Amino acid sequence: MKVISYTKRKWWPLLFGLLVLGSCARDDKQEEPAYLGTADTYTADVALRWNELYLELERFTTGYRPPVSARTTAYIGLAAYEAVVNGMPGNNPMADYFPGLDIPQPEAGADYHWPSVLAAAYAKSMELFFPTAPSEQLFKIYQLQNEFFLAFKLEVPHDVFSRSTSYGRAVAEAVYTWSATDEKGHEAYLHNNDPAYDPPAGPGLWQPTYPDFAPALLPFWGEVRTFAATGADIVPDPLPYSEALGSPIYQQALEVRDMVNQIKQGGLAEDYWIAEFWSDDCPILTFTPAGRWIAVANQAARKENISLAQAVELYARLGMALNDAGVRCWHEKYRFNVERPIDYIRRVQGLPEWNTVMCPDGSGNFFTPPFPAYPSGHATFGAASAEVLSDLFGESYNMTDRCHEGRTEFKGQPREFGNFRDMAEENAYSRIPLGVHFRMDAESALELGYGIGRKVNALPWRK
Repeated sequence: MKVISYTKRKWWPLLFGLLVLGSCARDDKQEEPAYLGTADTYTADVALRWNELYLELERFTTGYRPPVSARTTAYIGLAAYEAVVNGMPGNNPMADYFPGLDIPQPEAGADYHWPSVLAAAYAKSMELFFPTAPSEQLFKIYQLQNEFFLAFKLEVPHDVFSRSTSYGRAVAEAVYTWSATDEKGHEAYLHNNDPAYDPPAGPGLWQPTYPDFAPALLPFWGEVRTFAATGADIVPDPLPYSEALGSPIYQQALEVRDMVNQIKQGGLAEDYWIAEFWSDDCPILTFTPAGRWIAVANQAARKENISLAQAVELYARLGMALNDAGVRCWHEKYRFNVERPIDYIRRVQGLPEWNTVMCPDGSGNFFTPPFPAYPSGHATFGAASAEVLSDLFGESYNMTDRCHEGRTEFKGQPREFGNFRDMAEENAYSRIPLGVHFRMDAESALELGYGIGRKVNALPWRK
């Protein structure tokens, strides 16, 4: 069932009112307190507000590069889902599906207020997963928690509120404990780049890249735990290396070179808009390319006025898809170690000063990501997310992406799309005019991401 079809929730207050009036005429029935509804009777506000704060946390906290952010949102989304799933009669808990994940159970026969449970789970999760966040962002975690708690204390009896918040924190701690058993992924924000990694050398193989020649980013990320993806999720071999003018790889490098050159001369305005609109990988300036899809989900969730139950499933699914996309994409990157277009263009096509248009610093300097090109991380994240969002909101969901509306540092004017896969395809394409990917990187990554998204959707979410 699509989330978009749940708009019948809007009739719930009227139905509830009729039931209350009817119950007044029956002395043998007692009215259930409003605070004891199942999770689908509440708005998604708690989940939305916390996921909006998440984007600020991952933007400003050092070390939360795209794969790390993707993994973090998966574990926080899982904690939120497991905290509330006992108030979601139509959904299955996922704990039994993941070996080693031990989730505490609610007290039998006791009352729980699910928004209080969820607010506590989010607050504790973000405290645990972002211990190095700047003080301003850490303060916002406690500020948002207190805002919800003060409101809920006025609605819910003390014993129910206390039991609910204690349970939410316990679930968050259990998920964090499970995260710690994933050695390669846990606390990876502390060691993004690996100076000890010695990439293979040879024609067409990646080496630390201009301008900062940083060591490889997360070269062993392919060993991180996944939720649905497996070792079977791979990409085909890249185009064979060649320096011949008519070879496919030479022509793809030529495409990148010519597009960037035209953009620098003031041309290809639409392509440059697309390139900047989807970049999201200039640290501090925006959220990450993985976080971008949380921002897209936030917009759709608000537009459709989804329920709390729908929201926690949405963020759990999307987080798992992003995590698995990052793991499998990075595995493939370091399996092939394909160099970036900038190195090929400078060395083979005789343009030693050529550069990208990614992350300009205002003084004519640009940037290239410090890891192999093939396949594209952007494209993998986007395709996996598009599969999840299409399954939940519909295959033909019209979307105006306002993620960067109002930005002045780059062209953030909203763009309109007829469906989520169109968004994923444009996101993948955007890396070519930016100058950081060959076309093969984008195309292979899309297929990788779509397959991962389908596997996450196939997990036993519903009864």
